[in-house]
Amino acid sequence: QVQLVESGGGSVRAGGSLRLSCVAPKYAYPSLCMAWFRQAPGEPREGVATIYIDDGSTDFADSVKGRFSISQDNGKNTIYLQMNSLEPEDAAVYYCAAFWNRGISARSCKNWGAYNTWGQGTQVTVSA
Repeated sequence: QVQLVESGGGSVRAGGSLRLSCVAPKYAYPSLCMAWFRQAPGEPREGVATIYIDDGSTDFADSVKGRFSISQDNGKNTIYLQMNSLEPEDAAVYYCAAFWNRGISARSCKNWGAYNTWGQGTQVTVSA
C-alpha cells in the first residue's frame, strides 16, 4: 500500500514559519493531485492547499490564503507547504495526501473528498 512520507513539522511561536515536505509517488506523474490537510484535536480534517503536478496550479483554503504557499520540485518528486505568519489556530497534525487518474485536471484537485492516499501526519505546534 502506498503511503506518502512527510517531514518538517515542529514548534514555533506565533508569527513564525515552518516548511513541510512530502515525497510524492513518482509513478503517478504528471496526472497527480497533491494536497495538505490538517486536523486539530476535536475538529474534522480540513483541506489546506492543493497542487496539480502537471501544470503547477494551486488552490488554498481561505484561512491560509496569503500566508501559506505550496510548491513542487519535480526533480525530487517532492511537494512543499511553506507556512508563514503562523497563528495558534494553525496548530494541528498536518497530512500530505494524493490521488491520481489519467482523466484528472487542475479543477479535480479541489475535490477534497477525492484524496485516497495519505501520509502519517506531522505535528505543527504554534505558541502564542
